[in-house]
Order: sequence, then C-alpha cells, then structure tokens
Amino acid sequence: MSSLSHGAFTPDARLQQLEEWLAGVLGTRDFELRPASSDASFRRYFRVSRGASTWIAMDAPPDKEDLGPYVQVAQMLASIGVNAPRVLECDYAQGFLLNTDLGSRTYLAELERGADAHALYRDAIAALVRIQAEGAAHAAALPAYDEALLRREIALFPEWFCGRHLGLGPALTESLQEVYELLIAEALAQPRVFVHRDYHSRNLMVVDGANPGILDFQDAVHGPLTYDLVSLLRDCYIAWPTEQVEQWVGDYASLASAAGIRVPPARQLSSWFDLMGVQRHLKAIGIFARLWHRDGKPGYLKDIPRTLGYVRAVSVRYPGLTPLARFLEQHVEPAMARLNDNPPASRA
Repeated sequence: MSSLSHGAFTPDARLQQLEEWLAGVLGTRDFELRPASSDASFRRYFRVSRGASTWIAMDAPPDKEDLGPYVQVAQMLASIGVNAPRVLECDYAQGFLLNTDLGSRTYLAELERGADAHALYRDAIAALVRIQAEGAAHAAALPAYDEALLRREIALFPEWFCGRHLGLGPALTESLQEVYELLIAEALAQPRVFVHRDYHSRNLMVVDGANPGILDFQDAVHGPLTYDLVSLLRDCYIAWPTEQVEQWVGDYASLASAAGIRVPPARQLSSWFDLMGVQRHLKAIGIFARLWHRDGKPGYLKDIPRTLGYVRAVSVRYPGLTPLARFLEQHVEPAMARLNDNPPASRA
C-alpha cells in the first residue's frame, strides 16, 4: 500500500493525484512516497520506494512549471555522458515525472561532514569540462543567456534586496548603473558554452562510481564560459579559501584547454571569473530576498552574508566596481546591521 508518511508532511490534492499517477505507472499501489528534497521553485521531489528499488517523482504544477525544458536538458546531458537522472515517465498535462534516483548524498552535506573536497571538486570540474566540450552541439538549442536576461537577473538585487529587504530607496541604487553595464558587457564578451546555471554543492550528488550526480539543470542556457565555474567555486552555500579557489580555477583551465575549449590567458580568465561571480551573486542575493518576501521561504536568508562577502571582496579590487564597493560600505552594511538588530518577526 502506498504511504504518504504522514509524520513528514500533510497530504494534499496534488500528492493524491501523484499517488494515483504512480500507481498507474508502476502497476501497483505497493510503494512508499516520502519527501526527497526541497526546492526554491514550485517543484517538489519525492522518493518512491518499492522493495529495494527507488525512484524520484517530481511534482511540477503545470500552471507554474514547464516540464519541457527539464526533459530536454536531461536528454542532452544523457547524450553528453555525464551522470544526470534519466526520465522514465512523464505526464506533461498533470505535471508529473518519474526519474532514476541518484541518492541523497549532496556535495554540501558530505563536505560539511568532512568529505575529501579535492576529490569531489576534481570530479565536479571534470564533469563541467565534459559538459562544455561535449555539449557544444546542444548549446545552441538552449535559450540564450543574452543581455535581456542578464538585465532581468541583476535587477533582482536593487528591487528585492535593496528595496524590499533593506528598505533602501531607488535613488540610492542609481549610482550602480555603470557597474551593471560593466558586468553585463564582460559576461557577453566571454566564449559561449553549455551553462547548467545552478552548478553548485546543493545540486551535485556524491555517487560512488559515477561522481558527481547532477541535478536541477532545467534552467540551462547558452552562455558565458565562467558562469558554472564560479557557481561551483564561489558557492553561495559553502566557501573555500582564496588560494584553494585559484588552484581549482587553474585545474579547470588546464583540463578545459586539453579538451579543446577556448580558454583565455590566466589574467583574463581570472577577471571574467571575478566579474561573472559579482553578477551571479547580486542575482542570488536578490533571489534569496524574494524567496522570503514573496514566497515566504526564509531558509536562504542565512546565505546572504556569505554571498555578499564575495561581492564585497571582489568589488574593492576592480576600479570599475568602485561605486559598488562604496554602496555596500555606505548603505548596505549599515542597513544589514540595523536589520540584524531588529529582525522581522514575519514576512513583509
């Protein structure tokens, strides 16, 4: 008999529909259904167990999520030869999908438990290079990471973080327009590759014999060379010493060059890596604030200081980012301190 594991969550209509769909797909109701992971989107994931076999079921409400990109990119990654879930069954109309199961050992959890970071990042960098080198034929079929998308992303920072979260007026952020233009121009100047777009420790799984398992790839785009590399090495959820990050960037450059990827000289690669990171981190900070104020999800607020720290560290090293460094010092840091002294009791 299927089980919704009532102690873990409250059953709802979508879960009941998912149960019915799984019973039809599996040809039996003799399975268990339990939460598998959380997500910043409207998607939900559940582990389906029957005897020694497990699968992952995705609930993606069709009025809020489109399964098409997920299925498309899953097929691309399978053809590239990296370890991503295989789609076994898909119901576009209901928004249900059944995947192979890559387990529950995220990079983040394993690293926090003391796993060998060098071994895990060696595997992650090798998989990234494979995606970029072998995925070139697929990349052009992905949405373009173009100027319009870059602008929409960077606008999340002044709107949701500065304005909604910190209460800073729009006049204060006008000084950042030149910074935004610089970040966008530098991103667009980079060679274009297959970009996973969320290639970090929460979406990489430790899988014995086929490491890493790669999740949450549905937002893949055709975009800047360094985007996934900075997502991995300047992760919003775990930080590494600067010297270690530089070593891993060098490892990537050597491996990528050997695979035929057009990698620039070290100084240019480092600059693109830094500036791409600032763009990505400003976006992420805006998203973290939006997840709280719009969606009622406070769990990502704790990751803002780490992510903001990356922006601060880079902005003081590049003359073109001086207005951003000044803005952080004069407005963001005092506002953050005030917010820490008087945290909101509930969502705004």
